[in-house]
Amino acid sequence: MILRLLQTCLITGLAIVTLSGCVYRMDVPQGNRINPALMEQLEIGMSRNQVEFLLGTPSIVDLHHPDQWYYVFYLKTGDDGNIQKSVMTLTFTGELLSKVEGDLNPG
Repeated sequence: MILRLLQTCLITGLAIVTLSGCVYRMDVPQGNRINPALMEQLEIGMSRNQVEFLLGTPSIVDLHHPDQWYYVFYLKTGDDGNIQKSVMTLTFTGELLSKVEGDLNPG
């Protein structure tokens, strides 16, 4: 009886230790992931409304620099925990897009 209980505990313990390494960790994306096809449609001279309709709401609009919109994307991979970061800055002159810097392709 005691031997059987010890065997059961030992097998259960080994199963827990062995299976604890089989944890699935998913990728964690945050921010604005922009489809490359949408990026191709972005043009200098577009209005703020057109840009927001195309790309969505920017991640950051700085109150001190309202003519700059920031689209930020982070991706923490579940396999190794690496963090990929990409930033795109859009600058407006008045109501029209005047400059695009960076991209949103992490890597």
